[in-house]
Amino acid sequence: MPGAVNGILIVDKPADWTSHDVVGKVRRLAGIRRVGHAGTLDPMATGVLVVLLGRATRASEFAEAQRKGYSAHIRFGLTTDTLDTEGNVLSESGISPTLAQIEEVLPRFRGDIEQVPPMYSAIKVNGRKLYEIARAGGEVERKARKVYITRLDCSGPMENGDFALDIECSKGTYIRSLCADIGAALGCGACMSALRRTYSGGFRVEDALTLEEIELRGVESCLLPADTLFSDRPALRLAAAREEKAVRNGTDIPAPPGTPDGEVRVYAGDGEFLMLGEAKDGVLRTIKSFFEV
Repeated sequence: MPGAVNGILIVDKPADWTSHDVVGKVRRLAGIRRVGHAGTLDPMATGVLVVLLGRATRASEFAEAQRKGYSAHIRFGLTTDTLDTEGNVLSESGISPTLAQIEEVLPRFRGDIEQVPPMYSAIKVNGRKLYEIARAGGEVERKARKVYITRLDCSGPMENGDFALDIECSKGTYIRSLCADIGAALGCGACMSALRRTYSGGFRVEDALTLEEIELRGVESCLLPADTLFSDRPALRLAAAREEKAVRNGTDIPAPPGTPDGEVRVYAGDGEFLMLGEAKDGVLRTIKSFFEV
């Protein structure tokens, strides 16, 4: 469709904005409704928010699944109902551990761990978001979820007594819960005092744009193509028109000679990104299509 806006924006989300606020702003700037995001950030958090426009919204599930990196600050001796410093104080122990004591418990939180989602989160239980229940003074039982922490390192203390955490983790990890659980393991309590997402998959905060920069430059000049999300997969260009037609019809085709098994980026002869595909046993099938219907 001529003039259609399709692609990926890497936004440096400002503090005190919800991820939904950012999507709303981008919708107004781009003049389209079909805008979404991958990987929600809390209002107090800043950093990489992957915003998808037009056909690129089809890639949401893949963007959300990518590993994410965070720089977080943890405050010991304080617990709150939101698990961060913006919530209501539940307890103050006045105890702050040493770096050596913190490092002694960190191995418990690396690798496969289970987390109970915080009440102040957007997860739905019986059709209601947990934070709606929490704001009404309620609390419900939440099932623990498995997440994976690839990296968890600590440094500090800083001038204000907080410590810094460097984290790489899987989709669905709550850094607020991680901070609270570390504090519980040390017996002094803790909550998150700051959070910045430093990367999501291959998208890094150094390459992210502020909303002001996007507005100044114009959305379309800031867009990355949808296939950027799959840049680590091999590229395959279809030489025959009949192959392209079959792919557009959702039909499996014989994988061209030399195609490696696994996921591949598939392009039309003119370079149009058609789909993320999978080659297996000599057959190429569609995982997700990205061409204009």
